[in-house]
Amino acid sequence: MTSQPQQMHEMKPPQLSVQNFSKVFKTGDGVKELSIDVQKGELVTLLGPSGCGKTTLLRAIGGFLEPDTGDIQIEGRSVLHLPPEKRPTAMVFQSYNLWPHMTVFDNLAFGLKIRGRKKDEIREAVGKALQLVRLPGYEKKMPGQLSGGQQQRVAVARALLLEPAVLLLDEPFSALDAKLRLEMREELRDIQASTGLTMVFVTHDQEEALSISDRIVVMNAGRVEQIGSPQSIYDHPETLFVAGFIGRMNFVQGHAEGGAVHIQGKRFPVDRPLEGPVTAAIRPEDVAIIELPKEGILTSLLPGRAAGGAAASDGAAGPADETMRGHAGDAPVATTERPADTAQSSTGDAGETPGGLTIGGVNALPASVRQVMVLGHYAEVTVDTAAGPVKLFVPREQAAALRHGQTIHIGFTRVTAFARQTNTFGGDN
Repeated sequence: MTSQPQQMHEMKPPQLSVQNFSKVFKTGDGVKELSIDVQKGELVTLLGPSGCGKTTLLRAIGGFLEPDTGDIQIEGRSVLHLPPEKRPTAMVFQSYNLWPHMTVFDNLAFGLKIRGRKKDEIREAVGKALQLVRLPGYEKKMPGQLSGGQQQRVAVARALLLEPAVLLLDEPFSALDAKLRLEMREELRDIQASTGLTMVFVTHDQEEALSISDRIVVMNAGRVEQIGSPQSIYDHPETLFVAGFIGRMNFVQGHAEGGAVHIQGKRFPVDRPLEGPVTAAIRPEDVAIIELPKEGILTSLLPGRAAGGAAASDGAAGPADETMRGHAGDAPVATTERPADTAQSSTGDAGETPGGLTIGGVNALPASVRQVMVLGHYAEVTVDTAAGPVKLFVPREQAAALRHGQTIHIGFTRVTAFARQTNTFGGDN
């Protein structure tokens, strides 16, 4: 047989492969037939509500739980037969688990001594690990002399010293205050980037997952809802659960027909073929306050993704962003230079339609301002519409012009739709 050296090379196996994994407890909780691959140097986060199975999976990878079925492979080899201390993994827990009667140096050196490393090697390795977690010179301190963040840094350093093929982190920052959590996330990402270490991170905090992950595995009731990059999961949720669990989201009822969803008699294009009753999902940063046209240009108090949601969306443009972007003076505005997808022909004038206006060719829904909450550099505005309450983000300066009970018109720059069902958060969606 003729060899084909360039085409017959086997693909390098993933650093971690979980294959058809199941672990179900007597209560019925657990994980069912889950499969994921984690590549070398990747930081993958298991994200979901309490009881979804994320910690069960993590503990099974570390050898602390035996699966009912399936296999767990690290660097191409099954590790099911290995106890935790023999697996090429290390785990960082929510509790720091430091020996209170030992110095920082002794806590870090303990595992290396068991492995028979020489004193000089241990001293050098501990020094490098402390440098990596930004605690140089802390060797002689006792755990009780350290802050919570410093103790967690020591716990991370201890895990790094074991040189694991996969580092497992079980909600390691949940006991820290908000500012310290943010700092530790940044430090962990720096460590991961500088070491190229493969990490599996467990959290129920969506903001944490979005900020540090290469990929996110969204779990619910023991099953995977979606796997993808933070950006793809945020912008393109595949299920109603993901849409509601990741980020802020408005849900309104509509009817899908011909590649669009009708809300209050207005037609909005969607990117998935659906027919019949649907739940429309709209991010607050994809809601714009519409003004009447001036000189043929439609203006808005808010361009899509310009305020509170800009960081989370990372500047990704939605379907309507190309037609709803512009400036008027110093204030952010939105413009349209071509008609939006409306149920009737549009002109540059404002026209009455069932359920709202068509302003400059853009569908606008009437709304009444219920609440304005200033949140730093932007404000969250809640309005009431015939389809239900809707939240949107506006710049703080322009929020000052809004009053309770004021009638405004809003438009949507991006709409995602899901077939109507009873959603996981309760109620008919």
